[in-house]
Amino acid sequence: MGRALLLNASFEPLCVVSMRRAVVLVLKDKAEIVARNGAELHSERRVIAVPSVVRLRHFVRVPYRSRVPLSRRAVFARDGQRCQYCNRAAENIDHVVPRSRGGEHAWENVVASCRACNARKEDRTLAEAGLHLHRLPVAPHASLWLVASAGSLDPAWEPFLPGLEAVPA
Repeated sequence: MGRALLLNASFEPLCVVSMRRAVVLVLKDKAEIVARNGAELHSERRVIAVPSVVRLRHFVRVPYRSRVPLSRRAVFARDGQRCQYCNRAAENIDHVVPRSRGGEHAWENVVASCRACNARKEDRTLAEAGLHLHRLPVAPHASLWLVASAGSLDPAWEPFLPGLEAVPA
């Protein structure tokens, strides 16, 4: 079953909903279709385009979230599933400054890494292990939580997700 990006009335992304939920919101006149995926649903008397992006007609107030929660899935989404030391497929997360050496468990100190690089680095610093980062780790834009929770992105969603240019594909 398909999915759709749900936008607030102000066009800010709220969440990803099932195709069925998106269609129900449109049929109940609570949302409007912003982008379609090309498919159609047919009933006895009606044909409706399958939405890939829907926007609520009335603004919904959501709690302010200043930072994206740090999780393994979110780190992989930020780093594009690639090891930040060698650019191979990532399987682990690694603390740039090891926690045993006073490093924090924070966005600026956690990167995705492959098993080989993680084993090579162990509890040493980058200089001691002879490794370097391809990209400095930073706290991601608030849209990243959506990428992490949705798994994969529909290309039609990209214009509505600010800050995703920094997320590698």
